[in-house]
Amino acid sequence: MDAERAASEFDDLADKITRLVQERGWNQEEFARITRLNRHTVRQILLPGEHHRLRNATIGACARALGLTVNELRTLPLEKLLPRMNEGHPANGVAPLRRLYEKAKQPELVAWIERNGERAQQLSDGEVDELLTLQESLDALNAIGVDGFVEQLERRRRLFQQVQTIAATEYRDLLEQLVALLYEKVHPTREHS
Repeated sequence: MDAERAASEFDDLADKITRLVQERGWNQEEFARITRLNRHTVRQILLPGEHHRLRNATIGACARALGLTVNELRTLPLEKLLPRMNEGHPANGVAPLRRLYEKAKQPELVAWIERNGERAQQLSDGEVDELLTLQESLDALNAIGVDGFVEQLERRRRLFQQVQTIAATEYRDLLEQLVALLYEKVHPTREHS
């Protein structure tokens, strides 16, 4: 591959990354935090005319931050990738991850977001609300830790997904009985005298 063609491919990839980042509503600072890339590197990717050869590790970090594989980022056309940037993000309002970045004040929470960009990206609006509420209580945050709390949120999300899947099958009756039994165990009804 000649140098001119390689440079053109890197420019095209940088342009694609730039457009996807814009679609997510991230600025350079946010994208640098999410990817854990140097701000200078992010600026070179996102600013027109600043593109240089992108290293594989840099492309990988960008792909992960955008919720894509490296192969998808390199090979899929922008038209197929753009709709995926809006999945899980409200059409109006601020995307959950962006809101989390904007409102995270506790150093432990900010550090967790920076270390766990992919996991933070999976958080729903409600889960972000719970996490932001947790940061208001330093005692609660220290007792369970951000990672422990997010792990509980992730387990609950998986459980809800599994219940929804089972509820759509012939095992719905069994699921209903099991849930009723467990519910009675944790929330007993009071006997009326």
